[in-house]
Amino acid sequence: MIKEFRQLSRDRLTFAMVIMVPLLQLLLFGYAINTKVRHIPAVLVDQAQTGDSRALAARLEAGGLVTFTERLARPAEAESAIKAGRARAALVLPADLARRRQDERPLGQWLVDGTDPLLAGALLRQASLPEIPSAPGLNAPFAVTLLFNPEQRAAVNIIPGLIGVILTMTMVLFTALAVVRERERGNLEWLITTPVTPMELMIGKIVPYIFAGLVQLVIILALGVALFDVPMNGSPLQLLLATLLFIAASLVLGLVISTLARNQLQAMQMTVFVLMPSILLSGFMFPYEGMPVMAQWLAEGLPATHYMRLARGILLRDASLATLAPDALWLAGFTLLGLVVAARRFHKRLD
Repeated sequence: MIKEFRQLSRDRLTFAMVIMVPLLQLLLFGYAINTKVRHIPAVLVDQAQTGDSRALAARLEAGGLVTFTERLARPAEAESAIKAGRARAALVLPADLARRRQDERPLGQWLVDGTDPLLAGALLRQASLPEIPSAPGLNAPFAVTLLFNPEQRAAVNIIPGLIGVILTMTMVLFTALAVVRERERGNLEWLITTPVTPMELMIGKIVPYIFAGLVQLVIILALGVALFDVPMNGSPLQLLLATLLFIAASLVLGLVISTLARNQLQAMQMTVFVLMPSILLSGFMFPYEGMPVMAQWLAEGLPATHYMRLARGILLRDASLATLAPDALWLAGFTLLGLVVAARRFHKRLD
């Protein structure tokens, strides 16, 4: 017993996990995770351009559920903004807004990205609330059109996100064990005698696992379509390219971990600190819009967050990589930076 206590005190990583795992979970679930969404990014198409229409938009924004990030001229532009992921909803106020108020007809129309049922449900409840006090008896002041997932099926949102979660779990762990496994098995001595450069070694480590990741992609997509009727609205080639970027970023992240760890146990322990935030903060389980700003900043540093947007945008909204270029470029930059860091941390010598 005394020996175990002493060994635990010397193993700083294990001791850190004893402290950090419950602390991390407490902070994530208690502070960052929030199912009550606020400030959903939306666009406004105000075709009336009157004092009443501006007051109505201001009243809706003051409620805190939506934030109008853009003012557009046509509904078609609003649909393009939702498709590109710049907004999750659009409010269209028609030119005859005043007459609609008098006739107690719907005052306008919400165009809602239905891929996330939680966000769509919040906006549906918002649309059913009377926002103009001078229109008595008005039960549904706004018409609502759900785009991309009109049935609000949870599987449509979960399956594309599940690709990112599974690839994160497997790709990061596989390569996190790569270098330390070579050290433990004595293969690092053989690598030292070869003319392979550190960068070549890092690339050689990740390329085989890219094919493993693509096999997982095919399995998840095939079962998702066959068992859960998940639509594939976008280009398979676009999804393949996005997935390759994400696999590369995840593998490189695992390589960086492998250069930090001294043994396979430490590598697995470090991987936990990547997996947990990737699952909870990436938008897979809880809406990104419901997180506080600091949690969103942390989420932006995770490859899984950017892949969630790419996969859902391509699969469900038929978006292209060009439309979702910021997320694609982020993954590419993360991969290049991670390769440089991993190569510099790896030394062709036994430590």
